[in-house]
Amino acid sequence: MFTGIIEEIGKIQETQPIAGGVSLKIEANKILEDISVNDSICIDGVCLTATKIDEDGFWVDAVGATLEKTTFAGVKSSTSVNLERSLRLNDRLGGHIVQGHVNGIGTITELKKIGENYLLKIYVPDELEKFLIKEGSIAINGISLTIADLIKNQVVISVIPHTWQKTTLQLKQVNHKVNVEIDILAKYVEKLLAKKSSEKKIDISENWLKELGY
Repeated sequence: MFTGIIEEIGKIQETQPIAGGVSLKIEANKILEDISVNDSICIDGVCLTATKIDEDGFWVDAVGATLEKTTFAGVKSSTSVNLERSLRLNDRLGGHIVQGHVNGIGTITELKKIGENYLLKIYVPDELEKFLIKEGSIAINGISLTIADLIKNQVVISVIPHTWQKTTLQLKQVNHKVNVEIDILAKYVEKLLAKKSSEKKIDISENWLKELGY
């Protein structure tokens, strides 16, 4: 479990093919102060397990669904990536709950500076549009961001200078692909509504909301 608050920008130093995927060495500094083998690390929004720790970085394996559903399918050496260690129970939840389970790949459609901030527009897969709301949370390459506006299935995000400087957004361009994770709360709500809808016609009332736990 993560928060979407990026701790540092790492770099893929080496790639080695393995059965069913690829082993990656990621150069890092800050997070090496407190990680061990078997720890979960969020790398560009993808939760992976540290398999080996070196003096200047750590290794992870990306296989199966990770390669099929994320931008790691085309990963190359020297690529910069966002890094975050897993959340401790006594930590502040500065962003929102991020699982590191990518739901789809988005495409940057616009990226420009407006005043001190940056305007970011991302096209997300059609099937994810129902989970998105204005002022809701979304994770882009592991970064906790707020949706400022929606244009069908295109999210509009205002990025503050601090987030821009501390993440790989500063390296992105139009048409670049990004990992998208929707808010886990939206998925639970959709599941509850679908279940209720299949059982009987929904009558939105105070009692109905209480049944859902509100």
